[in-house]
Amino acid sequence: MNDQMSLEGPVLKINGELVLMVPLDVRESELIDCSRGISEVEGPCLKIAIPEWLAGMLRIEEGDLVSVNNWDGKLHIEPSTVGPVN
Repeated sequence: MNDQMSLEGPVLKINGELVLMVPLDVRESELIDCSRGISEVEGPCLKIAIPEWLAGMLRIEEGDLVSVNNWDGKLHIEPSTVGPVN
């Protein structure tokens, strides 16, 4: 994997599930490669489902802004800003 990239986007709730919808273009196909098995291409976007346990661990919820990157050849999801602990 030669191209490292980082994108930011909101967490959405679709059909009761938290998901990231990452807009894709040709250069971002590297994200597809490193997210196989946990994502699917839906139209012009990469749809990444966020399981409840992961959302709790990352302290993210619907509407939060998250960063997605492929540094070191693996998909990383992290909150852009960390919210208060409830």
